[in-house]
Amino acid sequence: MAVSELYTKYARVWIPDPEEVWKSAELLKDYKQGDKVIQLRLEEGKELEYCLDPKTKELPPLRNPDILVGENDLTALSYLHEPAVLHNLKVRFIDSKLIYTYCGIVLVAINPYEQLPIYGEDIINAYSGQNMGDMDPHIFAVAEEAYKQMARDERNQSIIVSGESGAGKTVSAKYAMRYFATVSGSASEANVEEKVLASNPIMESIGNAKTTRNDNSSRFGKYIEIGFDKRYRIIGANMRTYLLEKSRVVFQAEEERNYHIFYQLCASAALPEFKTLRLGNANYFHYTKQGGSPVIDGIDDAKEMVHTRQACNLLGINDSHQMGIFRILAGILHLGNVGFTSRDADSCTIPHKHEPLTIFCDLMGVEYQEMSHWLCHRKLATASETYIKPISKLQAINARDALAKHIYAKLFNWIVDHVNKALHSTVKQHSFIGVLDIYGFETFEINSFEQFCINYANEKLQQQFNMHVFKLEQEEYMKEQIPWTLIDFYDNQPCINLIEAKLGILDLLDEECKMPKGSDDSWAQKLYNTHLKKCALFEKPRMSNKAFIIQHFADKVEYQCEGFLEKNKDTVYEEQIKVLKSSKKFKMLSELFQDEEKALSPTSATPSGRTLLSRTAVKPAKAKPGQASKEHKKTVGHQFRNSLHLLMETLNATTPHYVRCIKPNDFKFPFTFDEKRAVQQLRACGVLETIRISAAGFPSRWTYQEFFSRYRVLMKQKDVLSDRKQTCKNLLEKLILDKDKYQFGKTKIFFRAGQVAYLEKIRADKLRVACIRIQKTIRGWLMRKKYLRMRKAAITIQRYVRGYQARCYAKFLRRTRAAILIQKFQRMYVVRKRYHLMRAATIVLQSLLRGYIARNKYQRMLREHKAIIIQKHVRGWLARVRYHRSLKAIVYLQCCYRRMMAKRELKKLKIEARSVERYKKLNIGMENKIMQLQRKVDEQNKDYKSLLEKLTNLETTYNTETEKLRGDVERLRMSEEEAKNATNRVNMLQEEITKLRKELHKTQSEKKTIEEWADKYKQETEQLVSELKEQNTSLKKEKEELNRRIHDQAKEMTETMEKKLIEETKQLELDLNDERLRYQNLLNEFSRLEERYEDLKDEVNLMVSIPKPGHKRTDSTHSSNESEYTFSSEITETEDLPLRMEQEPSEKKAPLDMSLFLKLQKRVTELEQEKQSLQDELDRKEEQALRTKTREEEERPPVRGAELEYESLKRQELESENKKLKNELNELQKALLEKSSPVVTAPGAPAYRVLLDQLTSVSEELDVRKEEVLILRSQLVSQKEAIQPKEDKNTMTDSTILLEDVQKMKDKGEIAQAYIGLKETNRLLESQLQSQKKSHDNELEALRGEIQSLKEENNRQQQLLAQNLQLPPEARIEASLQHEITRLTNENLDLMEQLEKQDKTVRKLKKQLKVFAKKIGELEVGQMENISPGQIIDEPIRPVNIPRKEKDFQGMLEYKKDDEPKLVKNLILDLKPRGVAVNLIPGLPAYILFMCVRHADYLNDDQKVRSLLTSTINGIKKVLKKRGDDFETVSFWLSNTCRFLHCLKQYSGEEGFMKHNTPRQNEHCLTNFDLAEYRQVLSDLAIQIYQQLVRVLENILQPMIVSGMLEHETIQGVSGVKPPGLRKRTSSIADEGTYTLDSIIRQLNTFHSVMCQHGMDPELIKQVVKQTFYITGAVTLNNLLLRKDMCSWSKGMQIRYNVSQLEEWLRDKNLMNSGAKETLEPLIQAAQLLQVKKKTDEDAEAICSMCNALTTAQIVKVLNLYTPVNEFEERVSISFIRTIQMRLRDRKDSPQLLMDAKHIFPVTFPFNPSSLALETIQIPASLGLAFISRV
Repeated sequence: MAVSELYTKYARVWIPDPEEVWKSAELLKDYKQGDKVIQLRLEEGKELEYCLDPKTKELPPLRNPDILVGENDLTALSYLHEPAVLHNLKVRFIDSKLIYTYCGIVLVAINPYEQLPIYGEDIINAYSGQNMGDMDPHIFAVAEEAYKQMARDERNQSIIVSGESGAGKTVSAKYAMRYFATVSGSASEANVEEKVLASNPIMESIGNAKTTRNDNSSRFGKYIEIGFDKRYRIIGANMRTYLLEKSRVVFQAEEERNYHIFYQLCASAALPEFKTLRLGNANYFHYTKQGGSPVIDGIDDAKEMVHTRQACNLLGINDSHQMGIFRILAGILHLGNVGFTSRDADSCTIPHKHEPLTIFCDLMGVEYQEMSHWLCHRKLATASETYIKPISKLQAINARDALAKHIYAKLFNWIVDHVNKALHSTVKQHSFIGVLDIYGFETFEINSFEQFCINYANEKLQQQFNMHVFKLEQEEYMKEQIPWTLIDFYDNQPCINLIEAKLGILDLLDEECKMPKGSDDSWAQKLYNTHLKKCALFEKPRMSNKAFIIQHFADKVEYQCEGFLEKNKDTVYEEQIKVLKSSKKFKMLSELFQDEEKALSPTSATPSGRTLLSRTAVKPAKAKPGQASKEHKKTVGHQFRNSLHLLMETLNATTPHYVRCIKPNDFKFPFTFDEKRAVQQLRACGVLETIRISAAGFPSRWTYQEFFSRYRVLMKQKDVLSDRKQTCKNLLEKLILDKDKYQFGKTKIFFRAGQVAYLEKIRADKLRVACIRIQKTIRGWLMRKKYLRMRKAAITIQRYVRGYQARCYAKFLRRTRAAILIQKFQRMYVVRKRYHLMRAATIVLQSLLRGYIARNKYQRMLREHKAIIIQKHVRGWLARVRYHRSLKAIVYLQCCYRRMMAKRELKKLKIEARSVERYKKLNIGMENKIMQLQRKVDEQNKDYKSLLEKLTNLETTYNTETEKLRGDVERLRMSEEEAKNATNRVNMLQEEITKLRKELHKTQSEKKTIEEWADKYKQETEQLVSELKEQNTSLKKEKEELNRRIHDQAKEMTETMEKKLIEETKQLELDLNDERLRYQNLLNEFSRLEERYEDLKDEVNLMVSIPKPGHKRTDSTHSSNESEYTFSSEITETEDLPLRMEQEPSEKKAPLDMSLFLKLQKRVTELEQEKQSLQDELDRKEEQALRTKTREEEERPPVRGAELEYESLKRQELESENKKLKNELNELQKALLEKSSPVVTAPGAPAYRVLLDQLTSVSEELDVRKEEVLILRSQLVSQKEAIQPKEDKNTMTDSTILLEDVQKMKDKGEIAQAYIGLKETNRLLESQLQSQKKSHDNELEALRGEIQSLKEENNRQQQLLAQNLQLPPEARIEASLQHEITRLTNENLDLMEQLEKQDKTVRKLKKQLKVFAKKIGELEVGQMENISPGQIIDEPIRPVNIPRKEKDFQGMLEYKKDDEPKLVKNLILDLKPRGVAVNLIPGLPAYILFMCVRHADYLNDDQKVRSLLTSTINGIKKVLKKRGDDFETVSFWLSNTCRFLHCLKQYSGEEGFMKHNTPRQNEHCLTNFDLAEYRQVLSDLAIQIYQQLVRVLENILQPMIVSGMLEHETIQGVSGVKPPGLRKRTSSIADEGTYTLDSIIRQLNTFHSVMCQHGMDPELIKQVVKQTFYITGAVTLNNLLLRKDMCSWSKGMQIRYNVSQLEEWLRDKNLMNSGAKETLEPLIQAAQLLQVKKKTDEDAEAICSMCNALTTAQIVKVLNLYTPVNEFEERVSISFIRTIQMRLRDRKDSPQLLMDAKHIFPVTFPFNPSSLALETIQIPASLGLAFISRV
């Protein structure tokens, strides 16, 4: 792969920067070979030209892809170099708040300067047993790896913790030791692990101090070896200390403190026991006030003193020794206040009775004069004499300080000795883990002897580290069979030789110390002469002749030679030591110095094995022969070199684990990262060297499966082969042409640096192209969808616009038409008005004109009219005259003519009268006329009659009218009289009116006055009313306001009271649960102690008892439970019971005497022999009785015996078939009871009871009929005997005759008929049973339908209730009443239907019963017809053995007192749960035990009840102790214990428990004893079994949870695999043997089915399931919070899918209301948190409202751990996390990070009565309880 392929446009690189050390930049154009300058753009947008080095032409290091940033292991980075390491650490520390990071085998720990919740016991439990790469980096992971390797490889381990002062070394070492103490425990009851932890407060108080860099800086190095036994439990510890900083006792720099113990003493000075020390404030003492900072923020020295004293007590340092320590420390403080006054330049004195020195001498128990003398003088010895010389004030002060340092060093060593003695173990140590807490590489402005020794030690440790890293790399390559190429790494052996070799710096320093006039300057010259220009690592500063420079592995360090010789000698005057040794009042002080020569030996060890490094050389007054040993003259440097060699030997003999502590800044700011300081420390601690060694080889390593999963996208379908290894090879050969860039191992692919980044680039490009294609398609689809939506919208808009325009046009037309109409009517109105005016004017003119014309015409007409009248009268007169004259003439003419005509007619009539015919004609006409006249007469009569009637009517009406008129006349007369009276009255009234008028005028005047007053009063009242109204309104307002306030207050009070009530209720519930949990935890602890007691007792018994020949010794690795039962299994069966009976009374006694034991054993065997002899005698007597009985039977006729045999055979056949039918009937009853029990409360349940009663009555009737049939059969046989001839009786002994007789009987068919009849009856019964089964199945279906309908009804009622709640109260009440009426009506109808159905069923059964009885009756008649009466009378009938009817079973079981152990053994100890659960009814052992208890209660035998219950409880405990890890056993006995407890409650006789009992069950209640106390004991036992069940569940599920819920890829292809580091990481790819989600669900199904088979209470099953789901959710969430690689979007989807599968399982098992789903809520919310958007404030608000089940620490932790798996995902910004923290700052929740996976919910056992009748319980023979009899 060419460089040009990597350094392309947009590639990101690192460039050096003076401020930030490294800066990120981006290439603006591709790099080409030969370019001297590359164009870059910084992150802030600035562009620059980066010039390459013309000599090396080295390109800037490339930056890793963002997906690799923030990895747990730095070796997982593709580009391994300094900027990548620095950036990864910074991102993890600042952005993710993660302080631990792996760098290969090194754990890098950055001090956060803040308390983090990641060190609790829950975190320890989470890391315990996990692989190092499976969890996020942590000090606990390193400790677990060391502990695991110690146990696996049986090799000692070391944890090397190094770093600068203030980097957190001490805290890391302390947490590592705490981890070992927690996970391993101690091998004895001495609490060794607590003592190991208690050593920390003591060592910190005397060896730690505040510095400018650290408030709790260790000023010494220590190596603690924690010892373990063969079972890897802590048995002890040993501590070695290195190079205590004694100078701090007498001098502290600014802002620093002395050792903590001095300030703790000063803070506790007011205590009564410290009064004698005469202490005061720390500012009073010279040795504690120099730093000017006596107080540390957040630290209470008085409390720390209490902790220190408690730790001393725990480690066995008694009060007297503690007070001695405090006296010595107080003496040192007072010694520091001793002042000197100068006499002259060479001498000084101490003031007389100087108070500080007086107090010092009193405390030390020495003479004041001697101490004051030798503080100001010294003894010099020459060859001839010894003389005393005074010393100057400066020398005296130095001598005083040297004495104080020496005393403190001695006290420090003494305390370390006593701590080691307390931690020393008498048990042989099998292995150990060492924790080395040592100073890191140091460089200051002024470096002296201390820094030189520290850096020398770090050179040695770095050399060992480099060799170990090189060795691991070599082992990895050899294991994977990779060709090994030598990796060049830095070897610091030359630097070590410069320091420790012959004529090295230390050698020259020791030589100079031996010189009488040796000085620092002369030593510096020797260094220059020896090493300058000869060793490349040694240099001389240009401007100094008193310093030298050494090139260490980390950096160049300049050391100042001043003070080297004095610190190397570390002298103190011997005379002062002798004064202290001479103390007789203070024995402890003399103990410090009595073995000084031995203590000064650096190679000799203390009794506890501690090797001391810092030793003080005491300068003697005179050198006597043999006084000063060789060891006495060894310097500090020589001692340090020897002890360092011992330390390196120890470390090389162990497997090392490295922890490098980094100090992020010098100001102790929390989570602040200073790049410069971090790089210095990374270079100094060897992390970068590890990176360089890894980068030189193949740092990136993938398994073939992980590589395939990650880069599957780069392959085509045809490239994928079944062989993953070959597939990966083919792909790499195509992608990477240079084969040197990768190697194929056995299980992994090894890549050189940068290759994974190149592959990631190709993968990202491929995914980007695919994403672009997907985006193109989706965007095209979206744009088309958008276009279609826009087109549709445009068409819609057009339609609406056009419609609007059309409506506007129509409106315009309407308005135009309206305007025209208006105009028309307006114009018409104007014209019409004008017309009307003209018309009116015209009419007026016309009227005037016409009037004038008319008047004229009228005048003319009037004149004409008058003229006409005149003319008329004249003309009339003339006409009349003319008429009268004409009339007269006409009349005359007429008379003449008529006379002539009459004459002519008369002549004719005369002629006619003379003829006869004329008369006839006339008669004919007359008859007709007569008839007509008669008719007319009749009609006239009728008319007359009618008229007469009318007349009479008129007369009557006339009479009535006349009467009325008369009455009227009378009334008128009376009215007239009244009128007269009225006129009189009117007159009187007029007079009264006048009077009244007068009064009216008077009243009117009064009225006016009254009205005026009324108006005035009205005005006043109105004004008053208005005022009152205003007041009233104001009062109303005030009242309303007060009412509102009162209402609001009442509402608030009610709300507050409700809230308080709810809170108090919740609190009470929590308190109850806590109390219950506390009680159950106490029970758990009690059971643990009880088991411990049993184990100890068994161990004592095993130690006391003599092993028998052939007894096999049990494996030491077996548990105490197994050892107990393996021992007891060796005892024979005959000895088992006596031994147990003897062991029970001796439980609480001392170890048994062997002679007594043997005597008792002998006596037991004698008793057994006597018992056996009595048993044999009893057997002999029974045999004799049987012989006599058989003899009597043989004397009887043999025919009778044969017939009886034949009869017995038939009876056996009939009885077997009847028993079979009876069993089937009982099974049917049981099935009906069991299946109908869930719906006992449903309608119709009493009918089924009736049906069962009828069935039982039928079965009883059947039994009676069967007995009668058998009796008849026997009678029939006896009658047949009577038929045979009497002479045959003598020959009936012949067998042939007997057979013939039987054959004849068979031929006759008499016996066969009865047999066939019974067979038919049985067939009939079978058919009826079949029909009953069918009907039962149908009824079951009907019941299921009823259940479904009830569910639907329930849902409907809930919906109605929800609807009613939305209505107002009145409507709600009406609606609820209406619904209730409807519901009751429906229920009544349903009940009526069911009643009808049941009546039909009853009638049907009665008919069947009648048919059955009829059949039996016919059978009886048929049998009796075959027998003649004479035969019955003549033959003497032999007495028949008629079986008695069995008595009613009372539900009790009787057993003998001696059979109680056998009962417990068969029913509890030897019972196999699997067979019982499958074949028998659930809870059968509990029922049997209770029925035995009932019988003991019936007998009123309290001893028997107590013994049985005690034996039962102990037996259950023994079973659970023996098979406590078997889920079936624990579940079985939990179910039976609960059932036993429920039986004791149900039959206790208490009313609260008898509500659901039948009358028969109430008869079975206990009568004599109250077993409430035993109920409590059984409840406690059930709680213990439940807790044991939960532990078994947890142990089974624990290995499955993380693999199945987190690691397994349930949805294939969603999760991605990131590049792994050096540490092994569990793959998310499911290999063979790994657990999946299906494994968990299968296991849950197993649990559930087992519990259901055992008949466990449903409520208890729900609690078990809830606890199981809680454990699953807690373990999953805890691992999620501790694994950064699991916090991604895809993993959130996997978790949510897995949780949905668990919820589906709950739904399938009808356990959704068990509360199990709620326990998964934190896990669900964590998965949702991984998937939701995490950018804006709205997202933050949504997260805060959504994640209410997660604590703030958990939410922040998940956000910090969120890691993109692909480049397309984005990290969570720091600002967003801070926004979340700000929003959640008011939330009050637990600061604990992890959930308590060991938490067990308090269990309750709700009362669950059994519907099973005790008298129906059958005891199977398989239980071996034949010695129990039913009562």
